[in-house]
Amino acid sequence: MKKQDLRFPDGFLWGGAVAANQCEGAYQEDGKGLSLVDLLPAAEGGRWAALQDPKKAMETKYDYYPSHESIDFYHRYKEDIKLFAEMGFKCFRLSISWPRIYPNGDETVPNEKGLEFYDNVFAECLKYGIEPVVTINHFDTPVGLMKDYNGWANRKTIDFYLNFCETIFKRYKNQVKYWMTFNEINMILHIPMFGGGMDITGVENPEELKYQAIHHQLVASARATKLAHEINPDNQIGCMLAAGSTYPNTPNPKDVFAALEADREGYFFVDVQARGYYPSYSKRLFKEKNINLNIADGDLEVLRDHTVDYVAFSYYSSKLTSADPEVLDKTEGNVFATLKNPYLEASEWGWQIDPVGLRITMNEIYDRYQKPLFIVENGLGAVDKVEADGSISDDYRIDYLREHVREMREAMEDGVELIGYTPWGCIDLVSAGTGEMKKRYGFIYVDRDNEGHGTLNRSKKKSFDWYKKVIASNGTDLD
Repeated sequence: MKKQDLRFPDGFLWGGAVAANQCEGAYQEDGKGLSLVDLLPAAEGGRWAALQDPKKAMETKYDYYPSHESIDFYHRYKEDIKLFAEMGFKCFRLSISWPRIYPNGDETVPNEKGLEFYDNVFAECLKYGIEPVVTINHFDTPVGLMKDYNGWANRKTIDFYLNFCETIFKRYKNQVKYWMTFNEINMILHIPMFGGGMDITGVENPEELKYQAIHHQLVASARATKLAHEINPDNQIGCMLAAGSTYPNTPNPKDVFAALEADREGYFFVDVQARGYYPSYSKRLFKEKNINLNIADGDLEVLRDHTVDYVAFSYYSSKLTSADPEVLDKTEGNVFATLKNPYLEASEWGWQIDPVGLRITMNEIYDRYQKPLFIVENGLGAVDKVEADGSISDDYRIDYLREHVREMREAMEDGVELIGYTPWGCIDLVSAGTGEMKKRYGFIYVDRDNEGHGTLNRSKKKSFDWYKKVIASNGTDLD
Protein backbone atom coordinates (compact mmCIF):
# COMPACT_ATOMS: atom_id res chain seq x y z
CA MET A 1 0.00 0.00 0.00
CA LYS A 2 1.37 3.42 -0.94
CA LYS A 3 2.07 5.98 1.77
CA GLN A 4 -0.58 8.38 0.47
CA ASP A 5 -3.16 5.60 0.79
CA LEU A 6 -2.53 5.46 4.53
CA ARG A 7 -4.16 8.84 5.11
CA PHE A 8 -6.96 8.82 7.66
CA PRO A 9 -10.38 10.33 6.87
CA ASP A 10 -10.79 14.08 7.07
CA GLY A 11 -12.08 15.04 10.49
CA PHE A 12 -10.47 12.03 12.18
CA LEU A 13 -10.19 12.72 15.92
CA TRP A 14 -6.54 12.42 16.85
CA GLY A 15 -5.90 13.18 20.50
CA GLY A 16 -5.01 11.76 23.89
CA ALA A 17 -6.70 10.50 27.03
CA VAL A 18 -6.57 11.00 30.80
CA ALA A 19 -8.92 10.48 33.76
CA ALA A 20 -9.80 12.94 36.52
CA ASN A 21 -8.95 10.51 39.31
CA GLN A 22 -5.45 9.91 37.90
CA CYS A 23 -4.38 13.44 37.03
CA GLU A 24 -6.34 16.22 38.73
CA GLY A 25 -5.16 16.08 42.35
CA ALA A 26 -6.72 18.85 44.49
CA TYR A 27 -8.58 16.02 46.16
CA GLN A 28 -10.48 18.16 48.69
CA GLU A 29 -10.23 21.55 47.03
CA ASP A 30 -13.20 23.79 46.21
CA GLY A 31 -15.75 21.48 47.81
CA LYS A 32 -14.77 18.20 46.19
CA GLY A 33 -15.81 15.00 47.97
CA LEU A 34 -13.72 11.86 48.17
CA SER A 35 -13.20 9.72 45.07
CA LEU A 36 -12.62 5.98 45.38
CA VAL A 37 -8.99 6.43 44.39
CA ASP A 38 -8.48 8.91 47.22
CA LEU A 39 -8.63 5.98 49.67
CA LEU A 40 -5.85 4.05 47.97
CA PRO A 41 -2.13 3.96 48.77
CA ALA A 42 0.68 3.28 46.32
CA ALA A 43 1.56 -0.28 45.34
CA GLU A 44 4.14 -0.70 48.08
CA GLY A 45 1.61 0.50 50.66
CA GLY A 46 -0.93 -2.21 49.86
CA ARG A 47 -2.94 -0.76 46.99
CA TRP A 48 -4.14 -4.07 45.55
CA ALA A 49 -5.28 -5.35 48.96
CA ALA A 50 -7.21 -2.11 49.48
CA LEU A 51 -8.85 -2.42 46.06
CA GLN A 52 -10.06 -5.91 46.97
CA ASP A 53 -11.30 -4.88 50.44
CA PRO A 54 -13.08 -1.49 50.40
CA LYS A 55 -13.78 -1.63 54.16
CA LYS A 56 -10.04 -1.92 54.77
CA ALA A 57 -9.42 0.97 52.40
CA MET A 58 -11.93 3.20 54.22
CA GLU A 59 -10.65 2.36 57.71
CA THR A 60 -6.88 2.32 57.14
CA LYS A 61 -4.67 5.40 57.40
CA TYR A 62 -1.89 5.06 54.81
CA ASP A 63 1.39 6.94 54.65
CA TYR A 64 0.96 8.21 51.09
CA TYR A 65 -1.96 8.66 48.70
CA PRO A 66 -0.81 9.26 45.10
CA SER A 67 -4.13 10.77 43.97
CA HIS A 68 -4.21 13.57 46.50
CA GLU A 69 -1.93 15.76 44.41
CA SER A 70 -1.35 13.47 41.43
CA ILE A 71 0.13 15.60 38.60
CA ASP A 72 -1.92 18.65 39.68
CA PHE A 73 -3.86 18.99 36.43
CA TYR A 74 -6.42 20.93 38.50
CA HIS A 75 -4.04 23.89 38.70
CA ARG A 76 -1.95 23.25 35.57
CA TYR A 77 -4.61 22.43 32.97
CA LYS A 78 -3.87 25.53 30.88
CA GLU A 79 -0.21 24.58 30.54
CA ASP A 80 -1.11 20.98 29.70
CA ILE A 81 -3.80 21.80 27.15
CA LYS A 82 -1.44 24.25 25.47
CA LEU A 83 1.03 21.38 25.03
CA PHE A 84 -1.75 19.17 23.62
CA ALA A 85 -2.59 21.95 21.17
CA GLU A 86 1.07 22.17 20.17
CA MET A 87 0.92 18.49 19.24
CA GLY A 88 -2.14 19.26 17.14
CA PHE A 89 -4.77 17.41 19.16
CA LYS A 90 -8.18 17.39 17.50
CA CYS A 91 -9.80 16.00 20.66
CA PHE A 92 -8.97 15.39 24.31
CA ARG A 93 -10.54 12.57 26.28
CA LEU A 94 -11.00 13.37 29.97
CA SER A 95 -13.52 12.61 32.68
CA ILE A 96 -15.62 14.70 35.01
CA SER A 97 -15.09 13.82 38.66
CA TRP A 98 -18.52 12.96 40.02
CA PRO A 99 -17.59 13.89 43.63
CA ARG A 100 -16.27 17.24 42.40
CA ILE A 101 -19.82 18.03 41.27
CA TYR A 102 -21.79 16.09 43.90
CA PRO A 103 -19.40 15.53 46.83
CA ASN A 104 -21.34 12.67 48.47
CA GLY A 105 -23.15 11.68 45.28
CA ASP A 106 -26.73 11.99 46.57
CA GLU A 107 -27.06 15.78 46.92
CA THR A 108 -29.70 17.64 44.94
CA VAL A 109 -27.68 20.85 44.51
CA PRO A 110 -24.35 20.64 42.61
CA ASN A 111 -21.08 22.14 43.74
CA GLU A 112 -20.73 25.30 41.66
CA LYS A 113 -16.96 25.50 42.09
CA GLY A 114 -16.63 22.04 40.55
CA LEU A 115 -18.82 22.98 37.61
CA GLU A 116 -16.79 26.15 37.04
CA PHE A 117 -13.56 24.14 36.86
CA TYR A 118 -14.83 22.08 33.91
CA ASP A 119 -16.31 25.20 32.30
CA ASN A 120 -12.76 26.54 32.27
CA VAL A 121 -11.16 23.29 31.08
CA PHE A 122 -13.58 22.93 28.17
CA ALA A 123 -13.22 26.58 27.24
CA GLU A 124 -9.45 26.13 27.15
CA CYS A 125 -9.82 23.10 24.89
CA LEU A 126 -12.20 24.87 22.51
CA LYS A 127 -9.89 27.89 22.37
CA TYR A 128 -7.44 25.64 20.53
CA GLY A 129 -10.08 23.83 18.49
CA ILE A 130 -9.81 20.69 20.62
CA GLU A 131 -13.03 18.68 20.93
CA PRO A 132 -13.65 17.44 24.50
CA VAL A 133 -14.53 13.74 24.73
CA VAL A 134 -15.95 13.19 28.20
CA THR A 135 -16.29 10.04 30.29
CA ILE A 136 -19.09 10.50 32.82
CA ASN A 137 -18.04 7.83 35.32
CA HIS A 138 -14.37 6.84 35.11
CA PHE A 139 -13.83 4.71 38.24
CA ASP A 140 -15.02 7.76 40.14
CA THR A 141 -18.21 6.88 42.02
CA PRO A 142 -18.21 9.07 45.16
CA VAL A 143 -17.03 7.33 48.33
CA GLY A 144 -20.23 8.57 49.99
CA LEU A 145 -22.32 6.39 47.69
CA MET A 146 -20.17 3.36 48.46
CA LYS A 147 -20.38 3.98 52.20
CA ASP A 148 -24.08 4.84 52.40
CA TYR A 149 -25.59 2.72 49.60
CA ASN A 150 -22.96 0.16 48.54
CA GLY A 151 -22.68 2.00 45.24
CA TRP A 152 -24.14 0.41 42.13
CA ALA A 153 -25.42 -2.59 44.08
CA ASN A 154 -28.23 -0.24 45.10
CA ARG A 155 -30.82 0.76 42.50
CA LYS A 156 -31.01 4.25 44.01
CA THR A 157 -27.61 4.97 42.47
CA ILE A 158 -29.28 5.03 39.02
CA ASP A 159 -31.15 8.20 40.02
CA PHE A 160 -28.08 9.78 41.64
CA TYR A 161 -26.14 9.13 38.42
CA LEU A 162 -28.91 10.53 36.21
CA ASN A 163 -29.06 13.66 38.35
CA PHE A 164 -25.31 14.05 37.77
CA CYS A 165 -25.80 13.42 34.03
CA GLU A 166 -28.60 15.96 33.70
CA THR A 167 -26.50 18.58 35.45
CA ILE A 168 -23.48 18.17 33.19
CA PHE A 169 -25.46 17.61 29.96
CA LYS A 170 -27.24 20.93 30.50
CA ARG A 171 -24.25 22.83 31.84
CA TYR A 172 -21.91 21.82 29.02
CA LYS A 173 -24.49 21.60 26.25
CA ASN A 174 -22.56 24.04 24.07
CA GLN A 175 -19.11 22.71 24.93
CA VAL A 176 -19.26 18.91 24.79
CA LYS A 177 -20.72 16.66 22.09
CA TYR A 178 -18.94 13.33 22.67
CA TRP A 179 -19.76 11.45 25.85
CA MET A 180 -19.15 7.97 27.29
CA THR A 181 -21.37 6.67 30.07
CA PHE A 182 -18.88 4.39 31.91
CA ASN A 183 -15.18 3.71 31.57
CA GLU A 184 -14.27 0.06 30.91
CA ILE A 185 -17.68 -1.02 32.17
CA ASN A 186 -16.63 -4.68 32.25
CA MET A 187 -14.03 -3.94 34.93
CA ILE A 188 -16.76 -4.24 37.58
CA LEU A 189 -16.38 -8.02 37.26
CA HIS A 190 -12.69 -7.83 38.21
CA ILE A 191 -12.43 -4.84 40.55
CA PRO A 192 -15.94 -4.21 41.97
CA MET A 193 -14.73 -1.28 44.08
CA PHE A 194 -13.42 0.67 41.06
CA GLY A 195 -16.07 -0.48 38.62
CA GLY A 196 -19.09 -0.33 40.89
CA GLY A 197 -18.18 1.58 44.04
CA MET A 198 -19.24 -1.51 45.93
CA ASP A 199 -18.06 -3.98 48.56
CA ILE A 200 -18.75 -7.66 47.83
CA THR A 201 -16.69 -9.15 50.66
CA GLY A 202 -18.70 -11.64 52.70
CA VAL A 203 -21.62 -11.69 50.25
CA GLU A 204 -23.21 -15.13 49.84
CA ASN A 205 -23.42 -14.91 46.04
CA PRO A 206 -21.00 -12.19 44.90
CA GLU A 207 -21.60 -12.96 41.21
CA GLU A 208 -25.29 -12.25 41.60
CA LEU A 209 -24.58 -8.96 43.35
CA LYS A 210 -22.11 -7.94 40.66
CA TYR A 211 -24.55 -8.67 37.84
CA GLN A 212 -27.33 -6.86 39.68
CA ALA A 213 -25.05 -3.83 39.87
CA ILE A 214 -24.23 -4.31 36.19
CA HIS A 215 -27.93 -4.29 35.38
CA HIS A 216 -28.27 -0.99 37.24
CA GLN A 217 -25.37 0.47 35.24
CA LEU A 218 -26.79 -0.75 31.94
CA VAL A 219 -30.18 0.80 32.72
CA ALA A 220 -28.45 4.01 33.83
CA SER A 221 -26.43 4.08 30.60
CA ALA A 222 -29.55 3.70 28.45
CA ARG A 223 -31.46 6.33 30.41
CA ALA A 224 -28.48 8.69 30.22
CA THR A 225 -28.34 8.15 26.45
CA LYS A 226 -32.02 9.05 26.21
CA LEU A 227 -31.49 12.14 28.36
CA ALA A 228 -28.45 13.30 26.40
CA HIS A 229 -30.30 13.06 23.09
CA GLU A 230 -33.26 14.98 24.53
CA ILE A 231 -31.08 17.79 25.88
CA ASN A 232 -29.02 18.07 22.70
CA PRO A 233 -29.87 15.95 19.63
CA ASP A 234 -26.29 16.49 18.40
CA ASN A 235 -24.84 14.62 21.39
CA GLN A 236 -22.98 11.43 20.56
CA ILE A 237 -23.09 8.87 23.37
CA GLY A 238 -20.79 5.90 23.53
CA CYS A 239 -20.21 2.89 25.72
CA MET A 240 -16.66 1.90 26.64
CA LEU A 241 -15.14 -1.56 26.96
CA ALA A 242 -11.77 -2.86 28.14
CA ALA A 243 -11.12 -4.90 25.00
CA GLY A 244 -8.55 -7.24 23.52
CA SER A 245 -9.39 -10.41 21.63
CA THR A 246 -8.70 -13.76 23.28
CA TYR A 247 -6.82 -16.42 21.33
CA PRO A 248 -7.12 -20.17 21.98
CA ASN A 249 -3.87 -21.73 23.20
CA THR A 250 -4.23 -24.63 20.75
CA PRO A 251 -6.63 -25.74 17.98
CA ASN A 252 -8.27 -27.99 20.56
CA PRO A 253 -12.00 -27.16 20.25
CA LYS A 254 -12.17 -26.85 24.04
CA ASP A 255 -9.54 -24.09 23.91
CA VAL A 256 -11.41 -22.39 21.08
CA PHE A 257 -14.63 -22.39 23.08
CA ALA A 258 -12.79 -21.16 26.17
CA ALA A 259 -11.54 -18.19 24.12
CA LEU A 260 -15.07 -17.50 22.87
CA GLU A 261 -16.40 -17.50 26.42
CA ALA A 262 -13.61 -15.21 27.59
CA ASP A 263 -14.52 -12.62 24.96
CA ARG A 264 -18.23 -12.96 25.70
CA GLU A 265 -17.54 -11.89 29.28
CA GLY A 266 -16.75 -8.39 28.00
CA TYR A 267 -19.02 -8.32 24.96
CA PHE A 268 -21.96 -9.06 27.28
CA PHE A 269 -22.02 -5.38 28.25
CA VAL A 270 -21.84 -3.99 24.72
CA ASP A 271 -24.39 -6.55 23.50
CA VAL A 272 -26.85 -4.77 25.79
CA GLN A 273 -25.64 -1.22 25.21
CA ALA A 274 -25.27 -1.42 21.42
CA ARG A 275 -27.92 -4.04 20.52
CA GLY A 276 -30.45 -3.25 23.20
CA TYR A 277 -31.04 -6.63 24.85
CA TYR A 278 -29.44 -9.28 26.99
CA PRO A 279 -27.64 -11.79 24.75
CA SER A 280 -28.95 -15.33 24.36
CA TYR A 281 -25.94 -16.83 26.14
CA SER A 282 -26.73 -14.83 29.28
CA LYS A 283 -29.54 -17.27 30.14
CA ARG A 284 -27.08 -20.11 30.65
CA LEU A 285 -24.61 -17.79 32.38
CA PHE A 286 -27.21 -16.69 34.91
CA LYS A 287 -28.48 -20.23 35.43
CA GLU A 288 -25.04 -21.69 36.08
CA LYS A 289 -24.03 -18.89 38.44
CA ASN A 290 -27.40 -18.94 40.21
CA ILE A 291 -28.04 -15.31 39.28
CA ASN A 292 -31.59 -13.98 39.60
CA LEU A 293 -31.77 -10.37 38.53
CA ASN A 294 -34.29 -7.93 39.90
CA ILE A 295 -35.46 -6.24 36.68
CA ALA A 296 -37.94 -3.43 37.21
CA ASP A 297 -40.87 -2.68 34.91
CA GLY A 298 -39.68 -0.67 31.93
CA ASP A 299 -36.02 -1.64 32.24
CA LEU A 300 -35.94 -3.90 29.20
CA GLU A 301 -37.80 -1.34 27.12
CA VAL A 302 -35.35 1.46 27.93
CA LEU A 303 -32.42 -0.85 27.11
CA ARG A 304 -34.06 -1.65 23.76
CA ASP A 305 -34.98 1.90 22.81
CA HIS A 306 -31.83 3.82 23.78
CA THR A 307 -28.71 2.16 22.44
CA VAL A 308 -25.39 3.99 22.11
CA ASP A 309 -24.21 5.91 19.05
CA TYR A 310 -20.68 4.51 19.01
CA VAL A 311 -18.57 1.83 20.70
CA ALA A 312 -15.42 3.05 22.43
CA PHE A 313 -12.79 0.74 23.84
CA SER A 314 -9.34 0.47 25.34
CA TYR A 315 -6.77 -1.83 23.77
CA TYR A 316 -3.38 -2.65 25.24
CA SER A 317 -2.95 -6.33 24.53
CA SER A 318 -4.57 -9.48 23.26
CA LYS A 319 -5.15 -12.43 25.60
CA LEU A 320 -4.47 -16.17 25.43
CA THR A 321 -6.45 -18.88 27.19
CA SER A 322 -6.66 -22.64 27.58
CA ALA A 323 -9.32 -25.04 28.82
CA ASP A 324 -6.54 -27.14 30.35
CA PRO A 325 -6.04 -26.20 34.02
CA GLU A 326 -2.49 -27.56 33.86
CA VAL A 327 -1.42 -24.77 31.52
CA LEU A 328 -0.25 -22.21 34.07
CA ASP A 329 2.40 -20.06 32.38
CA LYS A 330 0.67 -16.71 32.86
CA THR A 331 1.87 -13.14 32.48
CA GLU A 332 2.14 -10.76 35.39
CA GLY A 333 0.80 -7.25 35.66
CA ASN A 334 -2.58 -7.58 33.97
CA VAL A 335 -6.00 -7.30 35.59
CA PHE A 336 -7.01 -9.90 33.02
CA ALA A 337 -5.11 -13.14 33.63
CA THR A 338 -3.65 -14.43 30.39
CA LEU A 339 -1.25 -17.11 29.28
CA LYS A 340 2.09 -16.07 27.81
CA ASN A 341 1.97 -15.95 24.04
CA PRO A 342 5.32 -17.22 22.67
CA TYR A 343 4.88 -15.12 19.51
CA LEU A 344 4.71 -11.81 21.40
CA GLU A 345 7.07 -9.63 23.36
CA ALA A 346 5.91 -8.08 26.63
CA SER A 347 6.27 -4.70 28.32
CA GLU A 348 8.07 -4.19 31.63
CA TRP A 349 4.74 -4.76 33.37
CA GLY A 350 3.93 -8.01 31.56
CA TRP A 351 1.50 -6.58 29.01
CA GLN A 352 1.99 -8.52 25.77
CA ILE A 353 2.51 -6.28 22.75
CA ASP A 354 0.26 -7.26 19.85
CA PRO A 355 -0.47 -4.59 17.20
CA VAL A 356 -2.15 -7.11 14.86
CA GLY A 357 -4.40 -7.97 17.80
CA LEU A 358 -5.78 -4.44 17.58
CA ARG A 359 -6.80 -5.04 13.97
CA ILE A 360 -8.41 -8.34 14.99
CA THR A 361 -10.24 -6.69 17.90
CA MET A 362 -11.49 -3.84 15.71
CA ASN A 363 -12.83 -6.24 13.11
CA GLU A 364 -14.53 -8.41 15.72
CA ILE A 365 -16.22 -5.48 17.46
CA TYR A 366 -17.32 -3.81 14.23
CA ASP A 367 -18.59 -7.05 12.72
CA ARG A 368 -20.60 -7.64 15.90
CA TYR A 369 -22.21 -4.21 16.29
CA GLN A 370 -21.89 -2.27 13.01
CA LYS A 371 -21.50 0.99 14.91
CA PRO A 372 -18.62 3.49 14.64
CA LEU A 373 -15.63 2.63 16.82
CA PHE A 374 -13.48 4.98 18.90
CA ILE A 375 -10.14 3.79 20.33
CA VAL A 376 -9.98 5.84 23.53
CA GLU A 377 -7.03 4.10 25.23
CA ASN A 378 -3.89 2.48 23.83
CA GLY A 379 -0.27 2.83 24.82
CA LEU A 380 2.88 1.50 26.42
CA GLY A 381 3.64 1.86 30.10
CA ALA A 382 7.42 2.09 30.53
CA VAL A 383 10.20 3.53 32.67
CA ASP A 384 11.57 6.64 30.95
CA LYS A 385 15.11 7.89 31.51
CA VAL A 386 15.82 11.63 31.59
CA GLU A 387 19.24 12.28 30.09
CA ALA A 388 21.72 14.85 31.40
CA ASP A 389 20.57 17.36 28.79
CA GLY A 390 16.91 16.82 29.78
CA SER A 391 16.00 14.82 26.69
CA ILE A 392 13.90 11.64 26.86
CA SER A 393 14.38 9.21 23.98
CA ASP A 394 11.33 6.94 24.21
CA ASP A 395 11.77 5.16 20.88
CA TYR A 396 10.13 2.05 22.38
CA ARG A 397 6.91 4.04 22.80
CA ILE A 398 7.12 5.40 19.26
CA ASP A 399 7.63 1.87 17.92
CA TYR A 400 4.63 0.59 19.89
CA LEU A 401 2.30 3.36 18.76
CA ARG A 402 3.52 3.32 15.13
CA GLU A 403 2.68 -0.35 14.71
CA HIS A 404 -0.73 0.07 16.32
CA VAL A 405 -1.58 3.03 14.09
CA ARG A 406 -0.59 0.95 11.05
CA GLU A 407 -2.94 -1.82 12.13
CA MET A 408 -5.72 0.72 12.71
CA ARG A 409 -5.33 1.74 9.08
CA GLU A 410 -5.43 -1.90 7.99
CA ALA A 411 -8.66 -2.41 9.94
CA MET A 412 -10.16 0.64 8.27
CA GLU A 413 -9.18 -0.85 4.90
CA ASP A 414 -11.04 -3.98 6.08
CA GLY A 415 -14.16 -1.83 6.29
CA VAL A 416 -14.14 -0.85 9.96
CA GLU A 417 -15.49 2.65 10.69
CA LEU A 418 -13.17 4.41 13.16
CA ILE A 419 -13.82 7.97 14.30
CA GLY A 420 -10.84 8.66 16.54
CA TYR A 421 -7.76 7.62 18.48
CA THR A 422 -6.72 8.90 21.90
CA PRO A 423 -3.60 7.16 23.29
CA TRP A 424 -3.74 6.67 27.04
CA GLY A 425 -1.92 8.94 29.46
CA CYS A 426 -0.89 11.48 26.84
CA ILE A 427 0.74 13.22 29.78
CA ASP A 428 2.30 11.06 32.51
CA LEU A 429 -0.16 10.34 35.32
CA VAL A 430 -0.72 8.03 38.28
CA SER A 431 -1.31 4.39 37.31
CA ALA A 432 -4.81 3.24 38.30
CA GLY A 433 -3.80 -0.30 39.17
CA THR A 434 -0.43 0.22 40.85
CA GLY A 435 -0.50 3.87 41.92
CA GLU A 436 2.93 4.31 40.33
CA MET A 437 4.35 7.27 38.46
CA LYS A 438 7.27 5.33 36.99
CA LYS A 439 4.85 3.40 34.76
CA ARG A 440 4.69 6.21 32.21
CA TYR A 441 2.60 6.42 29.04
CA GLY A 442 2.85 10.05 28.08
CA PHE A 443 4.24 12.18 25.30
CA ILE A 444 4.84 14.68 28.10
CA TYR A 445 7.07 13.84 31.07
CA VAL A 446 6.00 14.95 34.55
CA ASP A 447 8.74 15.29 37.15
CA ARG A 448 7.19 13.14 39.87
CA ASP A 449 8.26 9.83 41.40
CA ASN A 450 6.44 6.97 43.13
CA GLU A 451 6.88 8.59 46.55
CA GLY A 452 5.42 11.92 45.45
CA HIS A 453 8.73 13.76 45.12
CA GLY A 454 9.52 16.08 42.20
CA THR A 455 8.85 19.52 40.80
CA LEU A 456 5.84 18.49 38.67
CA ASN A 457 7.53 20.33 35.79
CA ARG A 458 6.45 19.22 32.31
CA SER A 459 8.89 18.36 29.50
CA LYS A 460 8.52 16.90 26.02
CA LYS A 461 9.66 13.39 25.17
CA LYS A 462 10.86 12.34 21.72
CA SER A 463 7.42 10.85 21.12
CA PHE A 464 5.90 14.35 21.47
CA ASP A 465 7.36 15.46 18.15
CA TRP A 466 6.65 12.09 16.55
CA TYR A 467 2.95 12.22 17.41
CA LYS A 468 2.79 15.88 16.34
CA LYS A 469 4.05 14.76 12.91
CA VAL A 470 1.55 11.89 12.74
CA ILE A 471 -1.35 14.23 13.43
CA ALA A 472 -0.11 16.92 11.02
CA SER A 473 0.13 14.33 8.25
CA ASN A 474 -3.20 12.75 9.22
CA GLY A 475 -1.52 9.40 9.67
CA THR A 476 0.61 9.30 6.53
CA ASP A 477 3.97 10.00 8.17
CA LEU A 478 4.71 7.40 10.83
CA ASP A 479 8.51 7.44 10.57
